[in-house]
Amino acid sequence: LNFIRTMKSYVFPGDIEEDILRISGQPFPYMRTRLFSELVKDSEQMLLSLIGCPNGRVIPYTASGTAAMEAVVANFVSTMQKAFVIAGGSFGMRWKNLCDYYQCPADVFHVDFAKDIDYNALEEAIKVSQPEVLLCQHHETSTGMLYNLSNISAICKKYEVFLIVDVISSFLTDPLNMDELGIDVCITSSQKGLNIVPGLSFVILSERMLHQEFVHKGFYLDFNENLTNLKRGQTPYSPATSLFMQLHARLNMYVQIGVEQLIESRKQKAQYFRSLCAQNGWEMPVEVPSNCITGFFVHHNGDHLFEELLKQDIYIMPGGTPHYFRVSHIGLQSVEELNDLARRIKVIEQMNF
Repeated sequence: LNFIRTMKSYVFPGDIEEDILRISGQPFPYMRTRLFSELVKDSEQMLLSLIGCPNGRVIPYTASGTAAMEAVVANFVSTMQKAFVIAGGSFGMRWKNLCDYYQCPADVFHVDFAKDIDYNALEEAIKVSQPEVLLCQHHETSTGMLYNLSNISAICKKYEVFLIVDVISSFLTDPLNMDELGIDVCITSSQKGLNIVPGLSFVILSERMLHQEFVHKGFYLDFNENLTNLKRGQTPYSPATSLFMQLHARLNMYVQIGVEQLIESRKQKAQYFRSLCAQNGWEMPVEVPSNCITGFFVHHNGDHLFEELLKQDIYIMPGGTPHYFRVSHIGLQSVEELNDLARRIKVIEQMNF
């Protein structure tokens, strides 16, 4: 499939450095060795450092981000009398679906498409609901909306509510520090902020969470089994070893770059592409956009844009709303490439079909 190498990706993951990609084709250590254990332990410490939770623990799964979300609901949220879900898009509703699956009562606070939360209304709803745990996204990737975790955290502290946050697309794209924000659990995965191949997800437990009781409602995803094995730098079951090697290389790179500089580089790409959207009159409805993606409406031919760009070997993300598209800024992309993308979108928008 040599044609795949010519594709330009503005999705998840974005374009990845060749030296990172080559790792998957190199020999890798047997998983039950000291060498692999040290790689897992080192990766955990770098992840904890980058997310601002040095005394926490990281449970890695060879699975997508939804598996990490499920693990949190199965092992912890299901022990609660009631959960509270902020739902501003499809990923917010995924929390609700998981709560329903594990028969955990959950009230839902709906947020309109691309709109910020009314934080006063949120506090009032939590006061009435009296949940024990709140589940939300930092960045609702289906729309591009970035929520204010400082406000959410303050409400949770006031009403003594555990805070669990999906940061899959905001980690390393927007400012985030678990300890400073008082977040109990964060969830992330390999293909978004980390920008490596899909297939790994991570549950990051705060120091406080390490003193909580977890239940056994799953086999592969069981927290206690995974935490026990992680003491020796191992996963209970076969990991995606080559992806762990990519992860370790990526984390080393990002630690050297530094969180602030990494976020700033993604912010600059996002701001530049948004200037191109404004020049072309493409509406960007999100009230508080993440640096991760730019969401925008085209005027015409939205039903053709995705397929036409695919013919030109370019990936962008269609939204669940007609004529709405999202462009990721986490991968390798230059000003020239962003200019070229905007030009191609404009040409397709003006075509006759």
